[in-house]
Amino acid sequence: MTAVPVTPLRPAAPPLSVAATLRDLTARLAHSRHYDIGFPGAVDLVFPELAELMTGHLLNNVGDAWGDPGHGVNHTKDLEREVVTTIGGLLRAPRDCWGYVTGGASEGTEHALDEAWQRYPDIVVYTSAAAHYSVAKAARKLKLQLVIVRTDVTGRMDVADLAGELARRRERPAMIVATAGTTMTEAIDDVAAIREVCDDLAIIRRRIHVDAALSGVPLALLPEGQRPAFDFAAGATSMVVSGHKFLSTLMPCGVLVYAQSPYRNADTRVSYTGSADTTITGSRSGHTPLILWTVLNRVGFDGLRERAEASRRLADYTHKHLCELGWDAHRNPHAFTVTLPSPPSGRLGRWVLADDGRLSHVICMPGVTVGQIDEFLNTLGHGPGRRRLLRSRAADATAVLSSAV
Repeated sequence: MTAVPVTPLRPAAPPLSVAATLRDLTARLAHSRHYDIGFPGAVDLVFPELAELMTGHLLNNVGDAWGDPGHGVNHTKDLEREVVTTIGGLLRAPRDCWGYVTGGASEGTEHALDEAWQRYPDIVVYTSAAAHYSVAKAARKLKLQLVIVRTDVTGRMDVADLAGELARRRERPAMIVATAGTTMTEAIDDVAAIREVCDDLAIIRRRIHVDAALSGVPLALLPEGQRPAFDFAAGATSMVVSGHKFLSTLMPCGVLVYAQSPYRNADTRVSYTGSADTTITGSRSGHTPLILWTVLNRVGFDGLRERAEASRRLADYTHKHLCELGWDAHRNPHAFTVTLPSPPSGRLGRWVLADDGRLSHVICMPGVTVGQIDEFLNTLGHGPGRRRLLRSRAADATAVLSSAV
């Protein structure tokens, strides 16, 4: 018998080495955070009151959020249910909505596609060319036919093109994945118009899922007259928002909400966990519902609304001054995101922007400051359409700061 070589165990690192590594990581993250204005992760909220719960307890929300396990108390499912119903209420879901806290918005979209496929095995998935890449990935994993719909110049789904694609397959059930806050331009698909197209074509076997990862909560906090038709009242059957984007949970998570539970009549209980198997993963973090619950209750809707408005003011400021510098910048209504033609990499210095090869964007998330934007604009300099010196922005900066939270 040939002896199998045994890999020796790695010796424990000396305590000083561990401390130095963590210290260097902290310094690196603090330095890079200043220059990262291209990706939508808010980091302005911190949670010192959760220190003991975050570091001293295993919290496992295994299985369905709406049934506590028959053993143990190391979970936060009661808080998770409050998070789902609170977010559901913001999105104008029915009172008896269902959902759970996911590992991110992509998991929520995959769950929605999987639920739709289980109900309608011959379903076709429709989404826009500007949708998140996870939609195509989930369709591929589930082996579902995927149809890509054109977008307009702002990045919104072209509802006329969707109507044409749906009409070609009227005999098939449809799963339309709309987006509230597309990746590059933060465009908002018109869910009410999507519902009307389905009604006009008599497509009754349908699902309308809305990926509202970034924009769902900020849009829901707008005054009624300004709020786009993107939510359950507009026709959505399921929606997902991210926690680590606008809500600043500091670790990836999402909140998936269905208008009604798709499992009311299903017997999916797993005997040894004491919980129904209704989620993509088995074990789920009990810490992320805890953080989400803390944000919603400590900051409150008024505080969240103030954060959103401060971000919009800063986005307006950024858009205005990019245009003054000669950049062909654009910003959709209510967006934190400002797009511009992709600058040459040598013009950016240390600044991190998202770039799809044609456009780049700045996202004025809560926590980004006027000072950061001014520093970025000074680094970027004039645009290709206008060669002149960067003029003073002191008056505008003062106005933004005076109205900030």
